[in-house]
Parts: sequence; structure tokens; C-alpha cells
Amino acid sequence: MTDNAFQTERNENIAAIGNDEEFAAKTSAWLHHAQERKYSYQFDWMGLPIIQYPQDVLAMQELVWNIKPDLIVETGIARGGSAIFYASLLELNAMCGGPADAEVVAVDIDIRDHNRQAIEAHPMAKRLHMIEGSSIDSGIVDQVKSRAAGRKSILVCLDSNHTCDHVLEELRAYAPLVTKDSYMVVFDTLIEELPAGAIGERPWGPGDNPLTAIHKYLQEDDRFEIDHDLHTKLQITVAKEGYLKCIG
Repeated sequence: MTDNAFQTERNENIAAIGNDEEFAAKTSAWLHHAQERKYSYQFDWMGLPIIQYPQDVLAMQELVWNIKPDLIVETGIARGGSAIFYASLLELNAMCGGPADAEVVAVDIDIRDHNRQAIEAHPMAKRLHMIEGSSIDSGIVDQVKSRAAGRKSILVCLDSNHTCDHVLEELRAYAPLVTKDSYMVVFDTLIEELPAGAIGERPWGPGDNPLTAIHKYLQEDDRFEIDHDLHTKLQITVAKEGYLKCIG
């Protein structure tokens, strides 16, 4: 089978998955159960907890390889595994001819000492710059913009406070940094589909979450469109409708 024929078959498979209501129902039931079991908390990347679904990890690898960004902006550091993951992908890209000076800028409102120490001790920390503070604070946004100055290809990942208002402000702040054909990835849109009881004592939930922020933001900015094929082929993802491609 030629490469073109293989890709055509892939596209047909994705379309078939998207039209498979039984598959969708089974996926939804699995995701609800997985949330109850804290499924995403069980995985590490190069020794640090990544707190992501493996399917989304693979999707991000595909994006980083294809885009070859020289800057990845991440909001929400948690225990550091995702920041180190992005840094390691940039290191691999550099080894394969990608931007040699590519880096990750990661923002979190509270970088706890033990997490900071573990992250800074990691070999991949050489490609990581951390900023402590609210991702929507104007001073923090200005720091990120300063790091973005002169960069040619920028990918942004939003994974901090998941209320609609917060994510909407993040989108407004960081979307202008995203370069054409790159992505703004908004995690935990899954919250919209989860039973309210599955969220726990959090300020977000159905009707107030990253997905509702996306729908509001897309009414303001026509530079982005939802990459439906990406979340359709993943099925098991916390970012359904959250992979936003910059088209303008």
C-alpha cells in the first residue's frame, strides 16, 4: 500500500469512527468510570507524574513533531511531567534537525518547592523556563510574551484553572502568540460531559469549564478551528474539541 493510500484509509477509518454511535457511547461510559478511578494520575513521563491520558500524550507528540515549534507555552505545571514531556520532545526535534534553541515556558500559580526541585534536577529542564503566578495576571502574560519575542513557531497548551472565565481569559491572552498552522490545545474539556458528582469539590463543572470557554472564544476569533479529526481518532481524550488549529 502506498503512503497516499494508507493515509486515505486512515481518513476513512476516522470518519467511520466519528459516525459510530455505539463506539461513542462505550467511550463515554469508559471515560466516566476512568474519572472515578483517577485514571490519568497513574502515569509518569521520564520519572515525573504527567497527569494526562496516554492518548493525549501521543497526540501532543504528533503535533510537536509536525509543527516543530521553537516555543511551547504551557499553563499549569502540577508535578512537572507534562512540562518535561514537552521539553523532551523539543530535545528530540533538535536532534532531528528541528530548532536548536527551542524551549518550554511553563506557568503555574503555585510551584511547590518539592516539585520545583524535582523539575529543576531533571536533565530536560535545560529547555524549560518556569514562571510562578496566575496565568491571566497581566505581569505574567507580559513575561511570557517577552519569552515569545522573535520566536517563529509557537504552540500553546492550557491546563490550569478550569473555570470558563479563567480559560476564556487565557485564550484571549495567549491565542495571539499561536502561529499559523500551529495549535492552541485546551485540556479538560471532558468536564462538560462528566456527571457533576464526578468533579468533586471544584469550582468548575458542566456548564462552566474549558469547553464552554472555547465555544465563547471561537465567536470572538476566527483564526482558530476545532480539529475534529484529532479528537475523533483518539476517542479516549480529556480534550474533546480542545485541539484548536490556527488557520489565520
